[in-house]
Amino acid sequence: MLPIQFSSRKNHLIDALKKLNFRTLFDVAAEAMLLTEDSGQIIVTNPAAQQLLGYSADELNGLAIEMLIMPRYRKQYRYHQELFLNRPKKSSKSVVNELVALSRDGKEILLDISFSFLKAGQQLYVLVIFNIAHRHLDAEEALRASEERLRLAKQAAGLGIFDYDFKRNIVYWDEQMRILWGKHSGKTISYEEFVASIHPEDRTARQAAIDTAMDPSSNGEFKAEYRIINPANGTECWISARGRVYFEAGRPNRLIGVTRDVTEQKNLQKKLQAQRDETEKIFKQQVAAITASAIAHELNQPLAAISAYGEVVLHAIDSDNVFPDHLKRALQGCVEQAQRAGRSLHELLAFLQKGELVTEQLNLNDIICETLNIVRNDSYQGFYPVLHLEKDLPAVQCNYTQIQKALLNLFRNAAEAMHTADSPTLTITTMVQTLAETNAALVTIQDNGPGLDQIMAERIFDPFFTTKPTGIGMGLAISRALIEVNGGQLWLDSDAKPGAKFHFSLPFAQDHA
Repeated sequence: MLPIQFSSRKNHLIDALKKLNFRTLFDVAAEAMLLTEDSGQIIVTNPAAQQLLGYSADELNGLAIEMLIMPRYRKQYRYHQELFLNRPKKSSKSVVNELVALSRDGKEILLDISFSFLKAGQQLYVLVIFNIAHRHLDAEEALRASEERLRLAKQAAGLGIFDYDFKRNIVYWDEQMRILWGKHSGKTISYEEFVASIHPEDRTARQAAIDTAMDPSSNGEFKAEYRIINPANGTECWISARGRVYFEAGRPNRLIGVTRDVTEQKNLQKKLQAQRDETEKIFKQQVAAITASAIAHELNQPLAAISAYGEVVLHAIDSDNVFPDHLKRALQGCVEQAQRAGRSLHELLAFLQKGELVTEQLNLNDIICETLNIVRNDSYQGFYPVLHLEKDLPAVQCNYTQIQKALLNLFRNAAEAMHTADSPTLTITTMVQTLAETNAALVTIQDNGPGLDQIMAERIFDPFFTTKPTGIGMGLAISRALIEVNGGQLWLDSDAKPGAKFHFSLPFAQDHA
């Protein structure tokens, strides 16, 4: 039944189209149209032409079309008209670009004019179509202006543009990219050749960033910083790359982005970091010296008294003049002075740690990622971070600055330790998981460096114990104190291999208890 109905509607439509005549289509056309005899005399015009030129139909009918063209363009118009009429069988259409017509009110109109011939019996007619040229020119001018602004912006920012086609394994790049890579020819390059210029130590981390962006469950955002080696002169420069992966039918299709030379910025960051490290080292030394001086001052008198009482007891024993009351008073004095020393020490530590601890509910995963970025932006770039972060981790209750300081110490220690290891890829693995039984988060940080021997493992948290030639041995002691102040614990897994493996815990916020 349905095919019969469809066939009926189709036949009805064909009959309706047959009834449409030329004049009906001519009048509803959006373009300005004039139908002329081969002599150039206008026979009929459509409403669009009348509106464009400002004439009525009666005023245009019988008028030579040449009269609508500005006098200085009439010769050009006649040439193209005659050329078209002399070969109507060879070309059914001809276009003349940019002639100027004159409207009824004297306004000049820049037009593109096209000719098409119609033949009725032995009579030849010409269909003339007017298109306003300035619309195309305005669009072209806007495009040129836009491209120029983009070029200037790229030049000012030093940006290079790339398009990595995954299927063809080809990188399309602009001139700025070719300059950065030291290759001044070819608008495309194979991906293998493109990667060959990237520093070997940075390829793994960069590829990991691409793999993450290619994951359909991600937002496709690509961000990476890496070094490239110029093949022309062997110089290194730092590249910051930003882009986005585009997907087709759920599969990654291409990566489009921009690059920027950030070598100067990296060198400045390295210089500033060296200055900060030196300042921090001096500060730590001063704090250690002041702390040691204060402890010595507080303990000096009680220790001197204990020593004096001890000498009295020894003297009495050596002289055989042992009087129990004298010995008792002397030993009692030792006990009192020892207790005094303990109180003084506790009071001093309380003074040094005074101040109310300000905590807040924080995302531990974010703190770890931000701290890793700080470490990698400093002078500790030579490692590959591996993250195993628990999704939807509850917020922890802690002081942001103190926890970040503890993480900085752990990450920097790991990075420094690995530089003495003979490993092709230096890796710091960070894992975050939930300790359900204690309602806390557990953070594990492990490097693949040389690790710690038994003696080092036993003393690693002792104040002033260090394995580094320039260290003062306060970093891990401070880190443990900071973690403990925030309600957690920090310890070393001495049996873990390879490298060193540290754990610390932090309590979840109360509303997650």
